[in-house]
Amino acid sequence: AYRIAQETDSGERVVVGVNRFRLDEEEPYEPLRVDPAIEAQQAGRLAKLRAERDQRAVDAALTELRKAAEGTDNVLYPMKDALRARATVGEVCNALREVWGTYVPSDVF
Repeated sequence: AYRIAQETDSGERVVVGVNRFRLDEEEPYEPLRVDPAIEAQQAGRLAKLRAERDQRAVDAALTELRKAAEGTDNVLYPMKDALRARATVGEVCNALREVWGTYVPSDVF
């Protein structure tokens, strides 16, 4: 680590943005602002999808996904089946969270 730091400091090792190709001035960060009309349009599309799909097929596919996640089976195939049945990505992720939980990093190194 010391050798790499020396090479970086001397310019022998190029680290973009650290010792070469730096910006003269940092660009200000602008968070993405979503137009409320777009948000409403997407919510409408989601409501339409949920109204038109076969909810029993979605529920069955999500149940199979949960079963696969609980064991040692490959979850890719049941996940593809759930998406093919028109489950949303959020529903698929929630099914996996129910089984696996959500990663929370520890505060201690």
